[in-house]
Amino acid sequence: MRKSCKVFLCSAVLSVFIASSGFSCTDIVAGKNATVDGSVITSHTADGAFYDAKVRVIPGATHKKGEMAPVYWNITGEENGPAVKIGEIPQVEKTYSYFHVGYPFMNEHGIAIGETTIGQKEELKTFRPDARAIMTIEQLEVFALQRAKTAREAIAVMGELAEKYGFLPSCGSEGECLTVTDSDEAWIFEVRSTGMMWTPDSGKPGATWVAQRVPDDMVVVVPNMSRIQEINPDDKDNFMVAKDYKQFAIDMGWYDPNGTEPFIWQRAYSPLTGNDDWSLSSMWVRNRLHTIHKILAPSQEWDPNAETMSYPFAIKPEKKISVADVMEMLRSHMEGTPFDMYESAAWFVSDGEKVVKSPIATPFPTRAVRKVLDIPYNRPVSKWDCAYSFVSQARAGVPDVMKTVLWFGYDNPHTTCYVPIYNGVTDTKESWRTFDRNQFSLGSAQWSFILADDLVNHRYGDAMADMRSVREPLENGFFARIPEIDAKAAELYKKDPAAAKKFLTEFTLGCMDETEKAWWNLNWTLITKYNNNKFN
Repeated sequence: MRKSCKVFLCSAVLSVFIASSGFSCTDIVAGKNATVDGSVITSHTADGAFYDAKVRVIPGATHKKGEMAPVYWNITGEENGPAVKIGEIPQVEKTYSYFHVGYPFMNEHGIAIGETTIGQKEELKTFRPDARAIMTIEQLEVFALQRAKTAREAIAVMGELAEKYGFLPSCGSEGECLTVTDSDEAWIFEVRSTGMMWTPDSGKPGATWVAQRVPDDMVVVVPNMSRIQEINPDDKDNFMVAKDYKQFAIDMGWYDPNGTEPFIWQRAYSPLTGNDDWSLSSMWVRNRLHTIHKILAPSQEWDPNAETMSYPFAIKPEKKISVADVMEMLRSHMEGTPFDMYESAAWFVSDGEKVVKSPIATPFPTRAVRKVLDIPYNRPVSKWDCAYSFVSQARAGVPDVMKTVLWFGYDNPHTTCYVPIYNGVTDTKESWRTFDRNQFSLGSAQWSFILADDLVNHRYGDAMADMRSVREPLENGFFARIPEIDAKAAELYKKDPAAAKKFLTEFTLGCMDETEKAWWNLNWTLITKYNNNKFN
């Protein structure tokens, strides 16, 4: 009886849940000398409510000569249905194990990849089903993780495949940026398509791309905006480029190679203005740049209305940052800036004696609430309709099976709990790879986080304290255990790498189980405390 009551309550609460998917993401990436522990960090918020967030390990394999590797559309799961095969390419002899979600994010060698869509000019755009290009960004990530051991190798794989088989946008018709890291380097990889007229037999590349290394002592913020500006292809330490990365711009008259102006990648291929959220002048991009740069360098004057192109490619943080710091940046609803919807005047009401903030005030008002209360929308860093997010921590000087710890969380980063997953892990908990967007289920960890975020949002001022009281001991406990787990795994690795993998897998499964149980208990607490029988 109790279980059926829970399902009824959950269904009732979720009936008012409104997902307003922006299909947009924020990445923060840091070089090894910019972090407190010398790790290379990248991150990603997959801001689309139903991107595939089922975390599973795809084992590596040995392949026969002549085998073909399938190429798919809808790997992200954005469209309601399975992935669809749209092509194939020659398979390599050996593929590596990798972790699969909508945007695959880590492999057995510790490469970690974050994703964020960036705007591209109309003439570059390519669409299914008429396009001959077949390589989406998520498919490029799959091949990179299956075929590369380092960040540089991953970029080379993706660049070559995009040029040969054509880059096919899967987030609208836009370009893409990936933040690619290993235990030594962090890179920003940007790729654009080359228009509807491209064909594989044209003799021309089906994509244009460049990559720039993040300086070791700096941080780069990528909020759906091209960040690479001037390029020096002769500087092999810091740049990787397609052979003809300027040519499309020259052919279109966007750049004069005989002029005196330098070639600026960002300006050449991105829309500067327009009603498009993907333009360089977009406030939707600008507010996130402002928010995170203000956190990284608080003593500097950051104009909230400054042009996005005025921000440097990378910034040296005023203090070295940690994984926990990046988590807090991803959780930001733009506190202390003009963009924080939690501080809207609409939330402040009279209690008969003084003006107070309403108990139903929230930093994440739905579209319907914003319309009723006339609250202007500002896209925060943290989104209520985020499918998943992560912060990865790639470390040097440790055995291969533990090079990277990826901290994974479901749904809104603001209300999630991040769980550690080592790159040597060989399995994940079944409930963390189980999800049906059309059917609520107590057997799905993802649904526990979706429900908790929705419940917190109904009584944010009170319920966030309940959520934090559960989350903080969990995350702090995981952080505290990492040194112990590292030491035990390193000792096992000396004798038997397989035993080390088994140990790390059991640790990750235990963390997933503990967190999932805590989140379901949190849900029952929130339903009990804040249902509408107690408030009028």
